[in-house]
Formats: sequence, C-alpha cells, structure tokens
Amino acid sequence: MNNNRIKVTIEDQIAHVCLSRPDKHNALDIKMFKAIDSTIKKLKKNRDIRAVIVSGAGQDFCTGLDIKSVMRSPLNAIQLLFKWLPWRANLAQRVSTGWRDLPMPVIMAITGRCWGGGLQIALGADFRIAHTESSLAIMEAKWGLIPDMGGTLALRTLLNQDIAKKLAMTGEEISAEQALALGLVMEVDEQPLEKAKQLAIEICRQSPDAVSAVKRLYNKSWWSGPGAALARESIYQLKVLAGKNQKIKTFNQTHDKKVQKDFTARGHW
Repeated sequence: MNNNRIKVTIEDQIAHVCLSRPDKHNALDIKMFKAIDSTIKKLKKNRDIRAVIVSGAGQDFCTGLDIKSVMRSPLNAIQLLFKWLPWRANLAQRVSTGWRDLPMPVIMAITGRCWGGGLQIALGADFRIAHTESSLAIMEAKWGLIPDMGGTLALRTLLNQDIAKKLAMTGEEISAEQALALGLVMEVDEQPLEKAKQLAIEICRQSPDAVSAVKRLYNKSWWSGPGAALARESIYQLKVLAGKNQKIKTFNQTHDKKVQKDFTARGHW
C-alpha cells in the first residue's frame, strides 16, 4: 500500500497510515487525495486489521490544500468535485468520510498544523489526539471557499452550531487546548502517537465484531429517530451473538491469561 504520498505498515493487526509529503507539510495535491482514497479502500477489505492510526510525517499533520498544485489545471477540480449522485461523496469528501466507513476504529495522531483539508481528514476519525503545541483551523475561508470535504458530518456531533460557524467563517486558528475544550479533539498529549498506540492496543483486546458494531451503531444512530436506534441495537446484538468472537471474548474474560484464545477475522460490517 506504500507510495510516494502514503506509507502504510501493519503491526499486531494495527495499521499505521502516515501522510508522507513532509517537504510540503503533507499538503493535499491530487496524488495525495488519490493515495488516501486508495488506502482507505484497501484497508476496508482487510478483515484482520483491528484499528487504524493516522499520522503525518515531519512537523505537521497536514496544512491543507496545496492550492498552487490543485488549481494549476481545471481537470484537478473536476477530479475532486465530480460525483454521479449529489448525496454520494466525491473524491475530496472521501478522504474524510472514508474513515467513517471503515469497520474498524480510526485514531488520528495530530502534530503541528492541522489546517483546512487536514482538519477535514482528521474529522473523519473516531478519535483525535493532538500534540500540546498543535494548531487546528477550518482554513477554507482564507481562500474564499467553504469546507466541502465531508467534515460537516463530524462537526454537527462535536460542536455547537455557533462555534462551528465562527470557525468556518473566520478561518480562526485554535490551539490544541482550545480544541480540547470545544470537543474537537478527545485528548492532548506530548506524545500523541504513543497515546494513539495505547488506545489501539486496548481496543484490540476487545471482540472485533463488538467494536465494529458499536462504531456502526453510533455513526448511524446518533441523529436518527429513537425507533431506528433501538432497532439497530437489537439487530446488531443478534449478529454479534451469532458470531464466534463474542464467545471467544466471554471465554477470555472468564479464564486465565495463559489460556486466552485469539479472535477470528472480523465479520462483514
């Protein structure tokens, strides 16, 4: 899965995805958009991966759109924005929404600047852990644009609407501590990548089917009606109970560590 924009390593069933354009502060050009999209699709097919950690090479997570590169050709804008159906994600949006569609949890380890498209990518994750000196911004306003990369799906659950509007209308840069206070990130730490690894390891101790079911349940039910949410709880629970991993988790929970069993591959979620 490695190329000159994204580096992927898999260790102990945890996929480490690194945005790898440090000379350009991991700014998003067409190659980067396509590399992220391709990586997400490949990760989705791997039923053995239990968690994904995304980080950026160099001092910054991602400083946003590489304006000069992307705007060089009208064809680039077409590639990013084109979609057959208005309600489906285009390439620009899939680099954010694609993480939400993965059946395993995704953790963003944010260092340095996480601006514009970089923040939109980070908003697609289930968890965001930022370095103490990181800064975050919905930067599109600085270029006379609106945030159109799918981050709205996450912002509506994370921020009050007035705060989201202010950040999007002004392009204001906020510190990691401000982002934590607003709920934009889950945690602030001197070593966000290590914290992300610790969380991923803890998640890997749980049934992969239960973890996937929780992610899908909450993503689909957070803004749905109560009836639909209750129905999903029952349906997903039955699917979990029918699988092998629930029985393995119960066995491991009630037996000594010396006889623990390995989980089977995750079901289709």
